[in-house]
Amino acid sequence: MAQDFIKILFTTAMVVAVSEVSKRSSFLGGLLASLPLVSFLAMIWLYLDTKDETKVASLSMSIFWLVLPSLVLFIVFPALLRMKMNFFVSLGIATVNALRATEPSAGLAREANSSRGRSCATCEDERWLRRCLS
Repeated sequence: MAQDFIKILFTTAMVVAVSEVSKRSSFLGGLLASLPLVSFLAMIWLYLDTKDETKVASLSMSIFWLVLPSLVLFIVFPALLRMKMNFFVSLGIATVNALRATEPSAGLAREANSSRGRSCATCEDERWLRRCLS
């Protein structure tokens, strides 16, 4: 329980830091946010919890295959805002587009992990994503 509390505090501090830095400089905030901090922390927490390097490697490969389609959000979102669309509507539309773009990459992540003879949690994630998007 204490370890979970430490995870929450540390992760929350990182999000607050990005938010506070962004108030002063959107460039520095963007730089800090662009670092794979969540991925980095997730891999550390997963390793500390499981000591399973195979699971960490699988997570890392899944992240790799899903980063590119997630960039759709960063193209669609500012375009919608420039068109004077509501912030939350823009964010929602951009998020749905990014989720739809992840479908082909989820298959690549599944194939990359399964070709290594490992069981792949991404397979289950891909089925969940398909159900959500249909």
